[in-house]
Amino acid sequence: MGSSAPRFPVTCKNFSLDIKGNKTDVVLCSYDDHFLVIATQIGAMGTILHARKEEGVSIEPTFNVSSIFGKRDEPMLLACARQLIEHISTSGSSKSLVLSLGLKDHSVETLRGIVSAVIDNCLW
Repeated sequence: MGSSAPRFPVTCKNFSLDIKGNKTDVVLCSYDDHFLVIATQIGAMGTILHARKEEGVSIEPTFNVSSIFGKRDEPMLLACARQLIEHISTSGSSKSLVLSLGLKDHSVETLRGIVSAVIDNCLW
């Protein structure tokens, strides 16, 4: 097998934390071409988003964030994915992000808590 063969098992990390009184389970996985982040307070996947850095000629990086399944009218969820892909990119990785958010509460504090917990435990 050459060096381009996918690595299995996939590197994963999981933990739980309390955000505003809600038990929040988080799973982080690093695949060869993307990171998977699942954060749930409801025991299910919830809204699934995809975020990636656009390859282009501009000096300032641009990011594409879209909702794959679930809520499409939630700017806070898109902002959460954008913050994480920007952090991944500035850390030097070109991998894209698949983010699943199953939350009871879509407040700024909850999403801020998820972003900081993921960054504190990141695999990138």
